[in-house]
Amino acid sequence: QVQLVESGGGLVQAGASLRLTCAASTPIASINTITWYRQAPGKQHDLVASVTGGGSTNFADSVKGRFAISRDDAKRTVSLQMNSLKPEDTAVYYCVARVVVRGVSQTYWGQGTQVTVSS
Repeated sequence: QVQLVESGGGLVQAGASLRLTCAASTPIASINTITWYRQAPGKQHDLVASVTGGGSTNFADSVKGRFAISRDDAKRTVSLQMNSLKPEDTAVYYCVARVVVRGVSQTYWGQGTQVTVSS
């Protein structure tokens, strides 16, 4: 069982920055992939960025060049640095961990943190 707690959301104006943090209850090194998803009102969950245990990263085209993802194994955290925020970035942001144990993949979700970007 992996528990995830997101923090750092808030209300900002367009062009501002926010840093979201996902704190895990288990060592980050034991997690295969941590992914940030977001869900805008009335829409599905969309992948924002991910980082693997090996440090490989992936970003949605809509956030490339603006967002960065990093991990701190000592603190058991994964952060999402969001710069040049746009109103369309408004959503609930979720941290999701995928753990593979003996070939079985399990996924754990955090409770989400609200990001609101005003124009």
